[in-house]
Amino acid sequence: MRVSHRASKAFLAVDSCESNDLFELIAAADEDPVTFFDGGLWEKLDFSSFDMSQVSFKDAFVIKCRFRKGDLSEETIKNAASFVGNKFVDPRTMVFDDDIIEYSADERLSALDKYPDGGPKDIDVKLPLEDASDGPAALDHPDPASFESTKGAPVAYYVDSELDSPSGTITAKELVDIVSGYNPNTNADLILSAFEYGRDLHEGQVRASGVTYYSHPVAVALILAEQKLDDAMIITALLHDTIEDTKSTYSEIEKRFGPELADLVDGVTKLTNIQLSNEKSTQSENLRTLGMVMAKDVRVILVKLADRLHNMRTMKAMRPDKQAQKARETMEIYAPLAGRMGMQWMREELEDLSFRVLNPQGRASIIHRFTAMQRETGDLIQRMAANMQVELEKAGIEAEVYGRTRKPFSIWRKMQEGELSFLRLSDVHLFQITTRTEKDCYAALSVVHSRWIAVPGRFKDYISTPKSTGYRSMHTTVSDRDGMRLDVQISTRQMQEVAEVGVAAHWSYRDGLRLQNPFMVDLEKWYALLSERFGAEEGHTEFRESASLEMHGDKVYCYTPKGDVVELPREATPLDFAYAIHTQIGDSCVSAKVDGLRVPLWTRLQNGQSVEIITALGRRPQSSLIDIVVTSRAKAAIRRSLRHKDRERYISLGNKLLCAAFEAAGREISGKALNTAAGMLSIPNAEELRARVGAAEISARRVVTALYPKTGSKKREVDAARPIIGLSADQSFRRAPCCTPLPGDRIIGIAYRGKDVVVHTIDCRKLEEFEDQPDRWLDLRWVAGRHASVFPVTLSLVLSRDGAAFGRISSAIENLGANISDVVFLDQKEDYRRVSFEVKVSDRDHLKIIMDAVELDAGVYEAQKTAE
Repeated sequence: MRVSHRASKAFLAVDSCESNDLFELIAAADEDPVTFFDGGLWEKLDFSSFDMSQVSFKDAFVIKCRFRKGDLSEETIKNAASFVGNKFVDPRTMVFDDDIIEYSADERLSALDKYPDGGPKDIDVKLPLEDASDGPAALDHPDPASFESTKGAPVAYYVDSELDSPSGTITAKELVDIVSGYNPNTNADLILSAFEYGRDLHEGQVRASGVTYYSHPVAVALILAEQKLDDAMIITALLHDTIEDTKSTYSEIEKRFGPELADLVDGVTKLTNIQLSNEKSTQSENLRTLGMVMAKDVRVILVKLADRLHNMRTMKAMRPDKQAQKARETMEIYAPLAGRMGMQWMREELEDLSFRVLNPQGRASIIHRFTAMQRETGDLIQRMAANMQVELEKAGIEAEVYGRTRKPFSIWRKMQEGELSFLRLSDVHLFQITTRTEKDCYAALSVVHSRWIAVPGRFKDYISTPKSTGYRSMHTTVSDRDGMRLDVQISTRQMQEVAEVGVAAHWSYRDGLRLQNPFMVDLEKWYALLSERFGAEEGHTEFRESASLEMHGDKVYCYTPKGDVVELPREATPLDFAYAIHTQIGDSCVSAKVDGLRVPLWTRLQNGQSVEIITALGRRPQSSLIDIVVTSRAKAAIRRSLRHKDRERYISLGNKLLCAAFEAAGREISGKALNTAAGMLSIPNAEELRARVGAAEISARRVVTALYPKTGSKKREVDAARPIIGLSADQSFRRAPCCTPLPGDRIIGIAYRGKDVVVHTIDCRKLEEFEDQPDRWLDLRWVAGRHASVFPVTLSLVLSRDGAAFGRISSAIENLGANISDVVFLDQKEDYRRVSFEVKVSDRDHLKIIMDAVELDAGVYEAQKTAE
């Protein structure tokens, strides 16, 4: 039998399928215990482990499974045993990325004993191991070609767990030997000193799994050593928890190891408390700290990523809630961060380790489906890699071809994005072609496209337009005659070196020398870009959004009319392009041409397109554009412009409201009076006072009351029984039909002599007609609990002609507690219909819930609130 060399333990599980009498046997070292996705038959399985080194390679070994659900019947167990014994008749060897799934010959399941009712049930399953005269050592370097299976009843194994083993810690000398193996000039004495210093400080500490704590810093150092990184990062890994968890201090580390290493250890310490938070301000500050530390010295982030990777590999001893918290942090912060570092291998592993915790059922279903697909396609990866190698050799191209499958989470994400069907996982194989020269890359691409069918729209040339991390490669997707899609990446060996370690290439060694690679990212430019993106002065919500975009964004590369390359995130628009060139160009942008054709500003750009920006003098961005752009730079620039524009509008509106409030109180407004009121309310000056009144941060009546305290008492008595504050005793009101304000909206009243006060929303365009009549403006506010229970609003929807869409929308509205009082079909075309719903809602929040639900329906093309 052949297993992954990383695993020292394995477990056996019975995985239920859709029907109660259909089961498949899989070993799931990473699903301990397993909760099954059918939610019915089994609840949990608890597995006893075994030590592979103690197993005889010529005898069967036993895994004992204890079924925790007390009412599991003997008949059900017999059905499972029968399935295991008879289902698999064509054993194969299958490889799932680095994880190995195997079928081997099996003696049938041994006898099933009688079990007491309500008690736990045990099954002893005998599984034979393949003969191997060299014993357990064969596990270290398995040879796929050496596995042969006889016909019979096979059993499946899935082994990919990295366990927190007490024997996993190496000695200081062994670590030095590893580092000096790729860096002959390593400072062995300094590494030895750091090893012993860290070990002594952590003496007596243990991890949740019970192993000595110092095994963790050593494991982090080994992860960095696998990437052949420099002494400073190895030593930082050994010491990264000393300031946080021991009596050591920055000063002591600086004294022993110098200021550079002290700064690195301190930097990792500052990142220790970064966690996901429900508080937007806390989370945005966490992300800002992360970004600024990264912009100062990226090596801190590289150590922190290795720290998180080892913690994720060895987290099984943690409480389930703690595992889930760490997994969410990893998925949302550290995995995308690894991607931004150009370390795609680490991103994929972090994502999959998180996926294992957050959605074990989904992951198990992916593995199960992939296993079934592999039984249909056979050894596809080896066959296709061999075919590609033959075609390249025929063309005289010296290259290496390596194939693998995507990680389970990568497959799951593609399914969620609609790119893959669960029943036909066709786009899951990746092939890397590594050539000697850049010229050979393009020649290899030609060979691949001439032999297999190229999938339109899937070609990306990152050689001519590299990513910001220095990544260079050509990506294409092809399909074979059966429609099976294959992703192919083509690069040179030097390009592949950078692809493996990303930004870390600057501190990496190859062949005993510091890596000298022309494709490495320019660190000065990279640091400058990070400082700009993470140092912007934005609010908490905006910064969190911006940081998330920067960490998660894949890139597209477009050209200016002069041929300059502009790098943008995926889904970027021409407006993002304009702001990437210059803020003034973005602010004054009115239109754009892409590849010579005029396009809307919300058009999503594709790789290689040429973009021309059309501007107009005096143009300023509208608030709606904030939802079009995706880059943090564009969003921040639009917000700055809107703040400036809004301030002017708020000052004008505030002045009108103050004039009306002073007139209603029988007082004369003046600059001196406003400055006095500003001082009394701790506001800097009269202009700022006007702006805050206009922005509803303070009411105009409060300003008058601050100056003339006795003027507000009568009005407060009137307001006490009314749904709107701000009306006099003889004034009634009605909602403006042009904007139909609802409780929760910011409102303004327009007074009419001898008539009702008409209440508008503050952004109603009708208010422009009263700009020169400030004496008619009233600053009003809704009072919760005093208004009518429902208000009519009109919704205009554009629906598909699918008859079911109308029924779904009607049901959704009524299910959310709103009554539909009228429906009018306004327009009907071949492919859509426009429908008007009159709906009665309680307030603005109620309306928002309904609108959100309506917009989620696939049959709704457009939805908006309209005038009555």
